[in-house]
Amino acid sequence: MKPVPNPAVEPHRITRGPKASDARYGNNGAFLIPGPDHGKLLTVIASDGAGWEHVSVSTRSRIPTWDEMCLVKDLFWGENETVVQYHPAKAHYVNNHPYVLHLWRPLGSEFPLPPDRLVGIKALGQLMPG
Repeated sequence: MKPVPNPAVEPHRITRGPKASDARYGNNGAFLIPGPDHGKLLTVIASDGAGWEHVSVSTRSRIPTWDEMCLVKDLFWGENETVVQYHPAKAHYVNNHPYVLHLWRPLGSEFPLPPDRLVGIKALGQLMPG
């Protein structure tokens, strides 16, 4: 995760009510972050305990979009850090909120990544929709 305190997210920290924290909590806490469409707030809860860095991202009425998840990833982790969104076996499903997604990164180890060629053709560059 990025250094503490993270100046990009600290102004968005929830400091009152049941989810309240302050900068003494480091990267742990709840945040209301403006989404990339400048109108939708993302509720983000971050933690870095039990051997994992973790961020949950939710909205009030729908699953977060790819662009919203990318924004949160960039706010909490560096561009050279890999995080994942798990799809576990059904026996391990936990769903306490209908509109939340999670990003995870283990502390002290790196994820294996598939070769670029198995994902797509890197020479084509970033293709934009439309």
